[in-house]
Amino acid sequence: MRELLIPLLLLSLFALQGCSATPTAAPKGDWAIAIHGGAGVLDKVAPPEERAEYARSLAAALEIGRNELARGGTALDAVQKVVNTLEENPLFNAGKGAVFTYDGTHELDASIMDGATLKCGAVAGVKTVRSPVGLARLVMDRSPHVLLTGDGAEQFATKMGVDRVDNTFFDTPQRREYWKERRAELDKQSQTPADPRSTYGTVGAVALDSHGNLAAATSTGGLTCKRWGRVGDTPIIGAGNYADAHAAISCTGTGEEFIRHGVARQIALLVEMNRSAAGAADTVVNHRLKPDDGGVIVISRTGEIAMIYNSEGMFRGAADSRGRFDVSIWDKPETITEAAK
Repeated sequence: MRELLIPLLLLSLFALQGCSATPTAAPKGDWAIAIHGGAGVLDKVAPPEERAEYARSLAAALEIGRNELARGGTALDAVQKVVNTLEENPLFNAGKGAVFTYDGTHELDASIMDGATLKCGAVAGVKTVRSPVGLARLVMDRSPHVLLTGDGAEQFATKMGVDRVDNTFFDTPQRREYWKERRAELDKQSQTPADPRSTYGTVGAVALDSHGNLAAATSTGGLTCKRWGRVGDTPIIGAGNYADAHAAISCTGTGEEFIRHGVARQIALLVEMNRSAAGAADTVVNHRLKPDDGGVIVISRTGEIAMIYNSEGMFRGAADSRGRFDVSIWDKPETITEAAK
């Protein structure tokens, strides 16, 4: 009996740690949104114009989400539109601008989840789908499944009539140059240490709409020089993406670690046990993961936004119905023009 009581006591103490009264939902009509463009960031000595370009791109995507929510749109539509916008931006590792596999092609992953219903959809290893997050939404809405991969996902895309492109559409000169450099390093020795530039890079959005519903969406080109059909955390529900009635989470970083720890689901469970969004995210990112593994964005049902990372920085932004609108790369918000807002 003693052996049984001790673990139960520990679980009770864990559940109570940092808890107070059950947090109430956000006031009716309130909304909030957070976005990220990956945990791999610019060097702090990057030219000001390059830094400004990233800030403008984040602000433009954030504005799309803000406008969708401000007009009474759903969290699900807002996160899909934001992620699709980032997929079209060659600055980020998703869609156009996706990194190269070892063989010099692109394999894209994405997922989306509706916190109100727990419905979700995901795709992995797609090669000709212009918007992987759009196809993930169709998996959720138009199929009985959650995750489709490779050729099967491509066949489903054909059936759904989505916009298709040649695989070279996703190329960018910068990604190609880095691929050549990284592949040369790997070819010299099979155990070349991981380069953070090759492990970071994902886009995502989480939102709370004015109806009180939460949603999350995430999309990525994956890992530079990935091989053998490698799949990271992005299309794995509960690892890189998750939403329920308590919280919505999108992750970016070392995918294998996020899968091992079930990061997104862990955070949602902590929020369900009345931990704040910031406290839950900090517990998992800074006390479960290793330094430099990456980061997360979280929104709770109260409208609290948390953007926590243990890497050098994280491209991110947040807005809400109370007037917040900011984007950041490192610790402090970036300067953005009124036009971008």
